Amino acid sequence: MKHYPILIVDDEKNIRLTMSQALEPLGGEVHTAVNGEEALQKLAEGPFGLVFLDLKMPGMDGMEALRRIRLHWPRIRVIIITAHGTIASAVETMKLGAVDFIQKPFSPAEIRELATRVMDRESLAEDLAGDYRALIELAKRHITDRAFGVARDTARRAIAADPGQPGAYNLLGALFEITNDRLAAQKYYRAALDIDPTFEPAAVNLERATSWSPSGKIALGMEPPPREDKDRRGGPHEG
Repeated sequence: MKHYPILIVDDEKNIRLTMSQALEPLGGEVHTAVNGEEALQKLAEGPFGLVFLDLKMPGMDGMEALRRIRLHWPRIRVIIITAHGTIASAVETMKLGAVDFIQKPFSPAEIRELATRVMDRESLAEDLAGDYRALIELAKRHITDRAFGVARDTARRAIAADPGQPGAYNLLGALFEITNDRLAAQKYYRAALDIDPTFEPAAVNLERATSWSPSGKIALGMEPPPREDKDRRGGPHEG
């Protein structure tokens, strides 16, 4: 999949140019589209492995484009381009398998790193993934395939592999939230914060999930650097 073309969909010319230049060193073709209509036309013309998709565009917006991508090309991986760190329809985007986000402004290195990580997930072997980070990436791949039950099981395996990391609890909370189990979601967001009170993605998610009008981006975040075993605390019981 790494050599499949990448499509950048954004109505801002400077963003398309910056991202194209950043992704060219990965070795595959990079194409651009200015809106959802052009994106769907290009997707129909040839195989793509990855799409960077802005949600706010004139004409067909990114959300409608995402729905159609999932309908016609479910194997294509989609990274959502966000501005100001919020998406009012984030729960819906995750239900559609969009689990990766990049926020403007971003650096070329951030773009390349995220694209590489998303594409490298495709080569993960289910039966060989045993360490924490591989299991987190595998869970995200299952979300992209909209296999949410399997993704929850994989997130639990990540917790078992390293119960001292908050990210897996936060991811599991997001998986319960998108299936409308807000109480379970809140439980796991709180578990992440019990492990690391400074883990901002879980704090953002818990604040949103406990509000009367939950909206905004589901924050998955990057994992903090692994701590030494002597400083690592176990998480709550998984029961």
